[in-house]
Amino acid sequence: MRIGITCYPTYGGSGVVATELGIELAALGHEIHFISYSQPFRLTGRDNGIFYHEVPVSNYPLFEFPPYDLALASRMAEVAEYYALDLLHVHYAIPHSVSALLARQMLAARGRRLPFVTTLHGTDITLVGLDRGYLPITRYAIQESDGVTSISNYLRDQTITRFDVTRPIETITNFVNCDVYAPIRDEALRAERRLHYAALDEPLLMHLSNFRPVKRVTDAIKIFAQVTREQPVQLVLIGDGPERSVAEWLAHDLGIQNRVHFLGKQDRVHELLALADLLLMPSEMESFGLVALEAMACKVPSIATRVGGVSELVDDGETGLLFPVGDVDAMARAAVELLRDRPRLNTMRETARRTAQKRFCSTLVVPHYVRFYEQILREGATS
Repeated sequence: MRIGITCYPTYGGSGVVATELGIELAALGHEIHFISYSQPFRLTGRDNGIFYHEVPVSNYPLFEFPPYDLALASRMAEVAEYYALDLLHVHYAIPHSVSALLARQMLAARGRRLPFVTTLHGTDITLVGLDRGYLPITRYAIQESDGVTSISNYLRDQTITRFDVTRPIETITNFVNCDVYAPIRDEALRAERRLHYAALDEPLLMHLSNFRPVKRVTDAIKIFAQVTREQPVQLVLIGDGPERSVAEWLAHDLGIQNRVHFLGKQDRVHELLALADLLLMPSEMESFGLVALEAMACKVPSIATRVGGVSELVDDGETGLLFPVGDVDAMARAAVELLRDRPRLNTMRETARRTAQKRFCSTLVVPHYVRFYEQILREGATS
């Protein structure tokens, strides 16, 4: 198939999933065309069968805000017609599903059919889409999509309830390439790489996010501060965003800045996650928790919050430990106890990797998308 993919190309779960999906589909022999305002950050140019089409946005003085959604719709239609795309797959409903709907209508007027699939990722439904200014158009675009998928049952149910959606929504979970996200087999090599951040006998905690308020990165700092009072430990934070400065100053004020490593945005996060003993994911909301899955595949359990779709991914007590939002004390106590109980931690590490392999590997999930595309195309051919 020839598939157009649109996502936000920035550091965030929806962009990561969309990009990795495109890479996996290309590896299966499909032709993938990314259509966005800039190249997705995880596209490295190493993959055959992947093309990128930039969306130019006018800066005409009359426009206080450049009309990206209209420019995107126009570019979608152009790319679809020129490269004979079979369908579009848009990630994050706002404004991508609306743009895809316009592109479909533009081509339909010329006798060309262009179905589109919308994948719902989280805040497009639970936060932005509920804004009264966006709710009616978001509902309409979801209803008018040729196919809709959700990354968790939680998000599917939220969409149906909050938007009064009557059309079917298929849950296709996030996934991870279990060959790329994997533990480091050579223990000597792992120990050597860990020395960049921690001494040989020091546990290493990790947090990875886009540092938005919903990720509660300051809670990760507070959890770590309590753990480090009990034993020598180090913390690595990967990513960047609006809360980074707040987190840096909190670490400074707590007197732990020499044990906290802010690495900023990183391209090869799988190499870093594999060095950790525990992942801290104290988010206020996660519709799935992709970072926890990436960590699980690297044999790293999570200390996380019991929110959204996280419990569909993390089996409490087996592949991680779940707590109420903001319960920093309980999360810190659990981290200390787990780090001191190495047999339990090692069992949890093995179970985390095994669960990722059995339920969430790309080899299992990506074919589900392929079957969904084929179903959409069949239904269109007979309608």
